[in-house]
This record gives sequence, structure tokens and C-alpha cells, in this order.
Amino acid sequence: MISAAPSSPRERILQAALRLLETEGIEAVSTRAVSAAAEVQPPTIYRHFGDMQGLLNAAATAGFTAYLQVKTVRTPLSDPVEELREGWRMHIEFGLTHPNLYTAMYSSLQLRQESPAALEAAGMLHLLMQRVAEAGRLAVSVNRAAAMVHAAAKGTTLSLLEAPVRDSGLSDLMLETVLRGILTAEPGAAAGGAKSVAEPPSAGQQWAVHAVSLAALLPEMQAPFSEAEQALLLEWLNRLM
Repeated sequence: MISAAPSSPRERILQAALRLLETEGIEAVSTRAVSAAAEVQPPTIYRHFGDMQGLLNAAATAGFTAYLQVKTVRTPLSDPVEELREGWRMHIEFGLTHPNLYTAMYSSLQLRQESPAALEAAGMLHLLMQRVAEAGRLAVSVNRAAAMVHAAAKGTTLSLLEAPVRDSGLSDLMLETVLRGILTAEPGAAAGGAKSVAEPPSAGQQWAVHAVSLAALLPEMQAPFSEAEQALLLEWLNRLM
């Protein structure tokens, strides 16, 4: 995550801030400490980053970028639910491995709204939930499922970081709890005896499951609808979710 021998003053400042943040925490990222570590004068920091908050935002953005690199280098799994499980574990592991950086990444609402890397990470989760929906495994809307998974993963990670003694089983337990809330039963689970993360849907729940799946597939289908008709159909499907 920290580059070797950065050349430009801006890169030296950013790498110095990341090093201080990772090793000593956000309180250590001061003008004096960063300028000394980067071998620049304090005004150089403000010229490149505006203020110290701007520097912290840049460091947190670098964290999101590193997180994306970890996720994109691996080969995607064919089963989107297993991909979701693996993504959850990677998120937790990244946070526990980089506690100070992770806390900085999720401490700024403005950063999360504006950072391209943060937006890309959110987009990747949304696309994964889209795949789950297309597979007929999602019991709630794509947007709601993505919001639930993101909130649960972030909350679990921050809770583990803050705990005096970490509960080694908390992450897996939270994951299964969230999956029970957003997924349908795995097809054939009851007949084959395989473990399922969700109870089979009742007759009243099945229309919601089909509505979620159809809404996810509709943009890719060459449906014989006008733009207005498709928008109306999506509105009706959303009412069933």
C-alpha cells in the first residue's frame, strides 16, 4: 500500500501520511510530523492538499484504491452467493489488517460521497447483488440488499476494531444473519439435505422473489416495451418487493 521511494513532493507527503496513519493512528498525522517525514516545508502540504483534512481524505482515498486492487486481482467465482461470502471476508480482513486506515476511510461522509474509488467499491457491490438477483436468490431489492450488506460489513469491522477482546465468531455469525435476511433458500436444499441460509419462501413471499429477479434481468432483456412501459413495469415490480 505504501509505495517505495516516492519521487514527487506530493507523493512523498501522501506516503508519509499513510505511513504515520498506519503505524501510529490518525492523531499522528500532523503538519509537523508529515513535513518532517516527507522532507518538505509545511506550506508544501497546503499547496498540494489544501489543508490537513484534504491530506487525510487523500490518504483514505488511497485506502479505497488499495482495497479495490485486492478485490480485482482475484478470479470471480461462478456462484454469486459464494462471491458475496468471499467479498465479506475480504472486507473484514482488510479492515482488521489496516485498522487505522480503515477507520479513516469510513470517518468522512464527504469522502465516501465523492471519492471515485469509494464510489467504484460501492458499484462493485451493487453489481454483485445484481448477479445474485439474476440467479433468483435475492429476496429483497438490489439496492436494499447492497445497503444491508455494506452497513453490516462496516459495522462488524468497526465493532471488532473497537472491541477490547475480539469475538472470532462474530463476523461469520453476522454474515449468516444478513444472508438469511436477503436471500431465498438455495434451490433443492430441502430435498438434497444441503444447508441453506434462508427458509423456503412462503407463497406470499414468492412474488417478491420473482419481482426482484425480473427487475434485475429487465435491463438486459430485449423486452417488447416502450421506455414508458418499461418504467411502469419497474414501478409495479418495486411495489412487490
